[in-house]
Amino acid sequence: MAAITLRIDDKEKKELDKALEAIGMNVTTFYSIYTKKFLREKRIPFDITVPDEDPFYSEANQKHLKKAIKRLEGEVSK
Repeated sequence: MAAITLRIDDKEKKELDKALEAIGMNVTTFYSIYTKKFLREKRIPFDITVPDEDPFYSEANQKHLKKAIKRLEGEVSK
């Protein structure tokens, strides 16, 4: 059996240990399950995305901001 050493932020490790303990699991079991799922599916078992741009400037947010500005302008002019 092989051993793997990981470096992880201390705070994240404590949070991970606490969350896993709540479901009756430890880090070794967690990584074993993750590894088996990866090997079975031949893919990372969750989506990894990188935003193309700052979400503030997204089309949907800009539409929302324009509507909010119009609403505010309507209230100010009353």
